[in-house]
Amino acid sequence: MSLTDSEYIQSLFQQFMQDELNNLPQAERQSLSRAFEARFGQLIRDAAGGKESSFPDLVGFGSEGVTSFDEIPPAYIEADFDEGVTPSQLQASAELYFILQHDIMGVFKSMDILRRQFRDGTIRIQRGPGAQKLYLLEKWRPLRYGPRDRSIAYGRVFNHGRGPKPAGAVINRNFQHQFVALISSLAKYYRDLTVSEVVRGGPALDSRPYGAIATVQRIAIDLRYALDRSSYGNIVSLTHESGMYLSEALGILDSPDIKRAYDATNRWQALEGILKRNRGSISDLSQRAKMAEAGRRILQWVAGSTFDSDVDADSFRVQARTAGSHAEAWIAAYRLTKEGRHFPGANANLKWSRSLPYGEQETAYY
Repeated sequence: MSLTDSEYIQSLFQQFMQDELNNLPQAERQSLSRAFEARFGQLIRDAAGGKESSFPDLVGFGSEGVTSFDEIPPAYIEADFDEGVTPSQLQASAELYFILQHDIMGVFKSMDILRRQFRDGTIRIQRGPGAQKLYLLEKWRPLRYGPRDRSIAYGRVFNHGRGPKPAGAVINRNFQHQFVALISSLAKYYRDLTVSEVVRGGPALDSRPYGAIATVQRIAIDLRYALDRSSYGNIVSLTHESGMYLSEALGILDSPDIKRAYDATNRWQALEGILKRNRGSISDLSQRAKMAEAGRRILQWVAGSTFDSDVDADSFRVQARTAGSHAEAWIAAYRLTKEGRHFPGANANLKWSRSLPYGEQETAYY
């Protein structure tokens, strides 16, 4: 199809679509509008001649020699930038965030303490399930990636901590700003939606305004792209191994003999007893546990969503509702941590997506 014919058909179809939608009842416009849009996209692709390139004809190397612009079909380039990510890396980033929060809580450090106490005889356990698991950990040392490797991974993916950052590696320096901005915008979206439905709503549900979907999508896409850029290399294998070790560590803390040695009724009390007795302090166990749970779910939602620009408002509201509730839970927990006490809430969420000056970006934000 020539360029002139393609432009004429596109203009004619859009005019036809506008006229037809204006004549339809309100209840039918939503579904038919999406059908018209899909048909219009197919029309543009067909007008471009499919996947065949017309570039040789344009420069005169075609079978008919040099031809005019009007006789050459326009090129159609698929917009696929937002889909150019690696799902396994994004899912690993979500799990790594969960592991990071438990690392901050001191779960991995508690294993080192228990192994040392078991070896030195400073803890009264000998034949229980916890003692057996500690023996196996000490004998086989199954963890290939140690604290330094985890610290490097946290620094690369989340810009967390003051650990070494390898030269030449991609560091996700803006993670905390983008993550807080996404969570704040999600929370604000559902708060605005509630206000619009209850306070400012019209007589019909479908006439009530919606929150700003584009803000949530924009920050989520930027966050996903940044995570994909920085989570290559050993991040997937490190996350898999560290996750299994974390599961084993939590199982050891839940062993009857370990809990009895620290006069605990559950593994979290055992963890608190170990840290307080041997380190003198604990790191926001309750808040970090909720941040780990909610943060992982939000990152999983970011990894698995498509974020189409023409998404239906009702569909987005349903799909993002789980992430929205987790966003509120994350904010409530984050505000009670040391670095989150100055967090202003959802009103100024967009300012968190801006990066700090270069000299301040090395600072930990957890």
